[in-house]
Amino acid sequence: MCGGIAFLEQKMYFPNPKAQLPVRLRNGEVDWQPWGRREPQTGRLPLGGWARLESIKTGRWQSYQPRPVLILAQAYMEKDAQRQSHWFDLSAHTAIQGLLALSGTEQRVYVVTVPSPENYAHIHHRWPRIINRSS
Repeated sequence: MCGGIAFLEQKMYFPNPKAQLPVRLRNGEVDWQPWGRREPQTGRLPLGGWARLESIKTGRWQSYQPRPVLILAQAYMEKDAQRQSHWFDLSAHTAIQGLLALSGTEQRVYVVTVPSPENYAHIHHRWPRIINRSS
């Protein structure tokens, strides 16, 4: 489900309540946005750090003014059932698809997930959606 990312010598992990994700803006600059929302955090946006692609397509995120964004990462991490970390490198031409959600002045990014590729289903049943990015 993507529990961590690596970008420019930094590693961010979702359990950290201060975790932020690097999002590419339309002008090409990078903006760091809060990664989802955890139980003790205040706000109206959904709890968790992930948005299933299926739920986006069925409109479950519509009330949060969703915008697709590119999460820049050089690698991402998945944990298996034994809590073992597995890191996966991304090419310079790919990014993790994110969803930027808004509620009033609150703004957070969620990693868009899809079912795991068959060859990685033994690690986790959900996987970040990896997309090609244009330069």
